[in-house]
Amino acid sequence: QGQLVESGGGSVQAGGSLKLSCAGSGYDPNTHCMGWWRQGQGEEREGIAAIDKQGDIAYADSVKGRFTISKDSAKNTLYLEMNSLKPEDTAMYYCAADPRGCVDCTAGYCYFFKFLKLWGQGAPVNVST
Repeated sequence: QGQLVESGGGSVQAGGSLKLSCAGSGYDPNTHCMGWWRQGQGEEREGIAAIDKQGDIAYADSVKGRFTISKDSAKNTLYLEMNSLKPEDTAMYYCAADPRGCVDCTAGYCYFFKFLKLWGQGAPVNVST
């Protein structure tokens, strides 16, 4: 089975920036949808950004315009650049991948799947006022 390892989490003041990385191994990133999910304390896990198998990028409305997702397929590494961070961005951030797909934007909105094949261990992000 493949593995995902996240790094780059930490604490930052509101308005600041942070970059997360997700190093994958044991699978082909070119045949997998990959993305980022987050879960705040006492909240459900929600998808915030993903790159589908065709290379199209999707963002949740809550982060659109502030976060940028990208990947380096040769290195099998996924990135999430977070700018203009807000206290409500505080959460555990998870990298995920799935050859079946992970997001669907064909119905007029972007639905981020909840059950995926591979998950990272989670990277904590804390944004203070």
